[in-house]
Amino acid sequence: MAGPSDPKQSGVLYIVATPIGNLEDITLRALRVLREADLILAEDTRRTAILLQHFDIHKPLESYHIFNEHARTPALIRRIRDGLTAALVSDAGTPCIADPGFMLIRAAVEAGIEPVIIPGVSALTFAVSASALPSDHFTFHGFVPVKSGRRRAELERIASDRRTAVVFESPFRIAKLLAEVAEIVGPATPVALVREATKIHEQILRGNAADLAEQAKKVNWKGECVLVIDARDAAEREQAAVQEDDASAGDNGES
Repeated sequence: MAGPSDPKQSGVLYIVATPIGNLEDITLRALRVLREADLILAEDTRRTAILLQHFDIHKPLESYHIFNEHARTPALIRRIRDGLTAALVSDAGTPCIADPGFMLIRAAVEAGIEPVIIPGVSALTFAVSASALPSDHFTFHGFVPVKSGRRRAELERIASDRRTAVVFESPFRIAKLLAEVAEIVGPATPVALVREATKIHEQILRGNAADLAEQAKKVNWKGECVLVIDARDAAEREQAAVQEDDASAGDNGES
């Protein structure tokens, strides 16, 4: 045991992914880390308390979110350097993926503390896999800006980039977003809308932007939404389909 004159040992900062819906998606490693941590930093302590209660984990909780991260980060880094083992979680999914975490991780690295990442489920990776759209290259844009000028600029950037793009959107604006994708990227643009991933009312809708935009006018969708957009133009999609057919024919030994 360290004596009074011994230098304090640096603690650990864990970045822990938590379920986005189904609590069974949490990993055994994440559960172990949460049980061993001295402190759990949570985006919303009330939501994290539900998760911890479900798995019978009893640890101190402190809030860490976009409204207090500037003020709280320096003191947290000092506490970790003094030996604190802290685990950062967001409300759901992986911290830093459209959630708080970047500022604390950057400060930790600058202080010589290497964060330990505990990977797990993410709405981003779920949507990419579920979309049935090309995923060899894709871009992630987080939440689409609310203000009209920045919103249009972001969608124009997606259109010009010509690859699969993933965006998060509020259910209250998803109908508007689909209509904007149909207008700016193109009405025939293939899209996949993932709603309430891993939850009871999970839904994955696939089609073109114009059709889903029309459908959205008749449905009051609720729940967290992720939209995957195949922003390639028609010629690029047709060329890719021909190449896939040729490759398939070669695999089957056809000439």
